[in-house]
Amino acid sequence: MTSSPMISRHWPAPAKLNLILHITGRREDGYHLLQTVFQFIDFSDSLDFALRNDGVISRQSNWEGVAEADDLIVRAAKALQLEFSCQQGVDIHLEKKLSVGGGLGGGSSDAATTLVALNHLWDLGLSVDQLVDIGLKLGADVPVFVRGKAAWAEGIGEKLTPIDPRESWYLVIKPDCYISTVEVFNSSDLTRNTPPIRIRDFLRDGGHNDCESVVKNLYPEVAEALDWLGQLSDARMTGTGSCVFAGFDNQQQAESAYEKLPQGWEGFVAKGLNHSPLLTRLEQENLEKEKS
Repeated sequence: MTSSPMISRHWPAPAKLNLILHITGRREDGYHLLQTVFQFIDFSDSLDFALRNDGVISRQSNWEGVAEADDLIVRAAKALQLEFSCQQGVDIHLEKKLSVGGGLGGGSSDAATTLVALNHLWDLGLSVDQLVDIGLKLGADVPVFVRGKAAWAEGIGEKLTPIDPRESWYLVIKPDCYISTVEVFNSSDLTRNTPPIRIRDFLRDGGHNDCESVVKNLYPEVAEALDWLGQLSDARMTGTGSCVFAGFDNQQQAESAYEKLPQGWEGFVAKGLNHSPLLTRLEQENLEKEKS
C-alpha cells in the first residue's frame, strides 16, 4: 500500500506594481540603469505542491501559454534540485490569475513562490540570500518576490533597499494587448537620462514611468486606459507591461472608480502591501513547524 503524497496548498504568488520607473542611463552591455519602486498588491496566483520521492517535477495549470519545460516554475524547482542534489520531486499546480505581459510580475512571482515553498517543504534550509542568488539567474524581478518586502531598486534592478511607501488601494486596468519589453527598451524614443533621485525624494514627491510615452505611441489601448483613469486619479503604467493603475485613499473610492469602467474593459481593485503575502505564509508555516 502506497501512502498519499504530502500536499501543501494555496501558496500565494502576489502581483507587484512599479510605482515609478526612471531610466537613468545605459551600460555598455546594453542593460538599462534604472530606479524603480516595487510594491506588492493583494492579488495573486496560487500554487499547490504535492511532494513525491522519485525526483520527478511536473506542472499542471489552468493556463497553458508556455511549455512545461520552459516554465519558470519548473526551472526554479529544477534549479533547487541541481544545485543542492535534492532527490525529492514535486507535482505543482498553478492557478493563474495574473495577466501575462501585464507588468504585474506573474512569472517571476510564480518562480519565487516555488523557490520559497520548496525550500521549506523539501527542508533544504537555504538562506534568503541563497534563494535570491538562484532567483536572479531566473529573472531580474525574482529576488524582490523572494525577499517579500516593498523595495527601492537601482542598478539594473538588482540593488534592493526595503522601503515603506503608502499602502494605497489601487484600481488596476488590463488593456487587451501584449507589450514587448525588448521593443520598448530598444525604442529610440525612450528617455534614458532621467536624473537619479533619492528615496526621500520619491516618498515626498513621487515619480513617473519613463516607458509610458513610448508605450502610449505604440499601443493605443494603453493610451486610452491611461487617459481615462487619469481623470479619476494619478494614473501610471506598471513596468513595461500593459496594465495601468491609480491609487486611492480607501477601498470605497477604488471600488467606485472600478464601477465606472467602460463596458468591455477588464480590471480589479487591490490593496497595496509592503509585506508580501508569500512572506506571511512562510512565517505561518514556520510557526506551525515550531509547534509540532
